Amino acid sequence: KENLKLCVGVSQALPGEQMEVRLHRNLLQAAWLWALLAAHVHSCPDACSKCSGPENDQCEECRAGWTLHNKSCVDIDECDTELAHCLPNAYCLNTEGSFKCRDCDAACVGCMGSGPARCRKCATGYRLMGPKCLDIDECSDRVLACHGLDEICVNTEGSFRCDCADGFIRKSDVCVRKQLPNAQEKGLFEDIQDEEVEVLQQMFFGVILCALATLAAKGDMVYTSIFMGGVAAMAGYWLSDRGDRLISSFLKGR
Repeated sequence: KENLKLCVGVSQALPGEQMEVRLHRNLLQAAWLWALLAAHVHSCPDACSKCSGPENDQCEECRAGWTLHNKSCVDIDECDTELAHCLPNAYCLNTEGSFKCRDCDAACVGCMGSGPARCRKCATGYRLMGPKCLDIDECSDRVLACHGLDEICVNTEGSFRCDCADGFIRKSDVCVRKQLPNAQEKGLFEDIQDEEVEVLQQMFFGVILCALATLAAKGDMVYTSIFMGGVAAMAGYWLSDRGDRLISSFLKGR
């Protein structure tokens, strides 16, 4: 019975202990949230590495690239100090908390900033005109930049080049005239027309017939027979060809 009473007492005490645990847990969560809120409220400005508050004049220590002045972190202009190291043909550009090196303009040999008006000295192919280093037009100078008779001067930025004139190409650093491609040689009878072929055939047979007629006039029966056969063949060819043309013209006319 005593054990039973003890168990009953413990079971009755459990709800109170659970409430205490829950209360303790809630207090821890509240403290954690309060700490986060306090850290957020008292976050330092970007330039400060340590501060007493969120304002710019509450800095105690500054990050690299900044210096403390009246409890405020002020950007260091590295370009006005020995902290910036840029190449000879580059200039320093200050940024928030740091710096950058940028290339000088192509017209400059050394510069103090961007553009041809900030040159310390003009580069080759440029001359100082007023406050700027500007390109020299070598092609417009009195002294000819290109010495070849068949060359044309072309001005470029800071320099020039010599191109060959139209109809010329460069060989061994000299402009020579282009060689036109040789026209393909044609055969003797390549361009002859059909009508011309027919005339040549008639002339050829005419010469043969004249020779045979001369021999036939001497009384040679063999050549006389050949001559008569040639005349008959020519007449038949001419009549057949002419007949074909007449029939073709007649059919087309219809």
